[in-house]
Amino acid sequence: MSKGTLFDKVWDLHAVGSLPSGQTQLFIGLHLIHEVTSPQAFAMLRERGLKVLFPERTVATVDHIVPTEDQARPFADSLAEEMIVALERNCKDNNIRFYQVGSGRQGIVHVIAPEQGLTQPGMTIACGDSHTSTHGAFGAIAFGIGTSQVRDVLASQTLALDKLKVRKIEVNGTLRPGVYAKDVILHIIRKLGVKGGVGYAYEYAGTTFENMSMEERMTVCNMSIEGGARCGYVNPDEVTFEYLKGRDFAPKGEDWDNAVRWWQNIRSDADAKYDDVVVFNAEEIPPTVTWGITPGQGIGVDELIPTPDILTESDRAIAQEAYRYMKLNPGNPIKGTKVDVCFIGSCTNGRLSDLREAAKFARGRRVSQGIKAFIVPGSEDVKKQAEAEGLDKIFTEAGFEWRESGCSMCLAMNPDKLQGDQISASSSNRNFKGRQGSSEGRTLLMSPAMVVAAAINGTVSDVRELI
Repeated sequence: MSKGTLFDKVWDLHAVGSLPSGQTQLFIGLHLIHEVTSPQAFAMLRERGLKVLFPERTVATVDHIVPTEDQARPFADSLAEEMIVALERNCKDNNIRFYQVGSGRQGIVHVIAPEQGLTQPGMTIACGDSHTSTHGAFGAIAFGIGTSQVRDVLASQTLALDKLKVRKIEVNGTLRPGVYAKDVILHIIRKLGVKGGVGYAYEYAGTTFENMSMEERMTVCNMSIEGGARCGYVNPDEVTFEYLKGRDFAPKGEDWDNAVRWWQNIRSDADAKYDDVVVFNAEEIPPTVTWGITPGQGIGVDELIPTPDILTESDRAIAQEAYRYMKLNPGNPIKGTKVDVCFIGSCTNGRLSDLREAAKFARGRRVSQGIKAFIVPGSEDVKKQAEAEGLDKIFTEAGFEWRESGCSMCLAMNPDKLQGDQISASSSNRNFKGRQGSSEGRTLLMSPAMVVAAAINGTVSDVRELI
């Protein structure tokens, strides 16, 4: 078993005790909630006559169901309105901090917590959302949980969990122009598989991650769950501290100095033991696009859609299903595939740096005729900063729609949906069947810069040709 890793240290520090099941009862330092997975959890508390134990450790926002065009209340979707009303009531009744639409702090839960300094190294974090692993970028252990576990955290501030093994994933070297953090994680999942991380926490290490910004690290950690890992993290360093310093909920003054010293001590030891170690070369990672129905079905933009004969036997069945659903032919290039919709946003790639990079390629160009292209900032604060920099004008002049913050088409629990068998170039995190709102809709995952290239050409394109 692993020893001396950040995961081991944080786990041991938050272990309340051992349960008869053999699981650890783990204290959760920060609990994030939203409108979709919390109503039933609060109802369970009411049925049992329980109160939220530590309301100051829970923070709420609304993101999944909010429309990104017209956010006037009541929402046009009666179910969405019902869900936000329930969250408002539950937060008020339990004295929980709630970032409402129009507050200036609303946004995707995994965007607002880091930008406000709520997410900090050494924390245990839980949220009823798969992509809670995002917060591991700060050196936290962050778990996506189900509704019954949301109930448990509200009631006891603890979770019953099996301890994970730890796999160290090293990526060393410099990424080539046109290759981004999104390509790195898609490449890792392609190589290790969507089930490769089952039972593991992923520690991302190596010079490539050391040179990444915090927002790039968040992109990678965000999709750890897509590789089967329960969580993924990067050891905290000066990049982490610089990002956090001065943010609203970050420690101040002497508390800051003490916090940094502690954060440095929870880093994985130089002689830490891992259950597995995998090493990648950054120079070998291409701009990557998914062609199938899992995030592991990805290829370099210059590659051909794989034929069954080059796949392992275990991959052939899902590949055959993907060929049929995606209506793409094995052996054909992915480059040049026609797209209908181009979406930039989500908790994976809806941050300010993502929009800045996308704007570089949108500036002075035009979205191809017939393409629906839109930008959804990850939070109200991201939107405000982007507009202050004039990014919104760059996008609208290029033919993109500029929207309000929310999860949008990432999961389409809102008006932003594919129609029929439309094919989407998307900066989001999942390409499952029907994920973007249509039972026939098809999703190609890629970096925001690659989405811009697709929007401009109307087809899957290599962004390096626009550099």
